[in-house]
Amino acid sequence: NAVSHNLIICNRGNLLNGNGFITGVSGSGKSMAAKQEMTALALSTDHDIIIVDPEREYGELVRALGGEVITISASDPNGCHINALDLSEGYGDGKEPLVMKSEFIMSLYEQLMGADKIEPQEKSIIDRSVGNIYREYLKNYQGKPPTLKNLYDDLMKQVNPEAHRIALALELFTVGSLNVFSHQTNINTKSRILCFDIQDLGENLKSVGLLVMLDAIYNRVIQNRREGKYTHVYIDEIYLLFQHEYSANFLFTLWKRMRKYQACGTGISQNIEDLLQSHTARTMLANSEFLIMLNQAATDREELARLLNISDNQLSYITNVDSGRGLIKCGSAIVPFVDSFPRHTRLYQMMTTRPSDLIS
Repeated sequence: NAVSHNLIICNRGNLLNGNGFITGVSGSGKSMAAKQEMTALALSTDHDIIIVDPEREYGELVRALGGEVITISASDPNGCHINALDLSEGYGDGKEPLVMKSEFIMSLYEQLMGADKIEPQEKSIIDRSVGNIYREYLKNYQGKPPTLKNLYDDLMKQVNPEAHRIALALELFTVGSLNVFSHQTNINTKSRILCFDIQDLGENLKSVGLLVMLDAIYNRVIQNRREGKYTHVYIDEIYLLFQHEYSANFLFTLWKRMRKYQACGTGISQNIEDLLQSHTARTMLANSEFLIMLNQAATDREELARLLNISDNQLSYITNVDSGRGLIKCGSAIVPFVDSFPRHTRLYQMMTTRPSDLIS
């Protein structure tokens, strides 16, 4: 505590919901804060920890803790693959699984097209195709689930020109060079600590990769709930998912359901201004019981102050401060903190991303 100098201890599981965000400008200590929490969870609980890592920042720590790093690459046809259309029994919170899967595919299509919305006729076509390709699989969840290639083929069979337009948008990602998510899943890890490294996907596939990883994680969370396991999910560069309507809504739906599934989600982002332009993101931030706010840009400070009723005195703790300093919001309490992690330790060297530390 920056005022009392007492140690701050918080159990997110005791809050109304354990979901949270870690925010701050580049270099403020976001990944360091996330890694410290991951390490504490890994060493003091038997909970599962799953990380989506777009910038290859978490691999060394994950391996040191006995976890597994899965590298998804668009340039390696024989590498790790995750089927974007995987569907576990129980998917959709006990409701009709096709409804939620259809929403996911619309989110995926929106990311691929780069549009802000999907036309009504396209929604109907996608929904119809989803029903077609899952019909047999949903009878008993046996065999292999459909893939994006099956969706592409079904769309091409239709006579409607809009269906062919949707298929054309999918072509690059199904039969083209960026087809990394159109294969059957070829990884089967039960590692308690799991990191999805998607840096090699590049900018064209990064937002799509985040969405597919999120859906794959949701399938894992469902399985963990059946086995009585608690799951912590960390998503870096989460702002990418709020840039389109359907992907934002898909994330929001999963975020709400994580609590029911004995899971806790954490979004990590420096682009708070981008987040706050999304009504969905604003709602998620306002309703998150746990926030770590590190050094903020001026416009972000003003928005956060209005959203969370932060006083001027409290704002001084996230204004032009050194890395590792800021505010923690835990429930209704907002507390200033100083995090001076010992630098001459093996753990610090595995967690730091500061260029000067890496050079030395």
